[in-house]
Amino acid sequence: MSDRSPSVLAQPLRPPSAGRVVACLGLFLLGAVVGAAGALVQPAWFPGGLLLALAAEAGLVLGATRALRSRAGGAWAAGGWMLVVVLLTTSRPEGDFLFAAGGGSYFFLLGGIAMAVICATLVSGRQPDGPPVRLGK
Repeated sequence: MSDRSPSVLAQPLRPPSAGRVVACLGLFLLGAVVGAAGALVQPAWFPGGLLLALAAEAGLVLGATRALRSRAGGAWAAGGWMLVVVLLTTSRPEGDFLFAAGGGSYFFLLGGIAMAVICATLVSGRQPDGPPVRLGK
């Protein structure tokens, strides 16, 4: 028998703390704001506005993953961004729309989704505390 503590994966799940829930909801709202601002900026100053909008989203998602020290922060921020951007791509019954059918709009939508996935997965998952060990020794 070993006297080592059980693996992190073998421990029961705990509900998140209230502070973590508030932080995730705040990141979701911040992602929505960045998405709406990016949708307005990217066609206004093309191509600089497009690069600025994508850089803002990358900074938000990467900062959220680092702030919460998990991929969940980036996923919440990216979720807010994607929800707003997808809702803004739909046209209204009057025929109004925010995104024109051009390369910049498609690059903002698809590039933003790719940027969110890349930045959210850059942070490694939780690692157990303690010294590094080699298995099998």
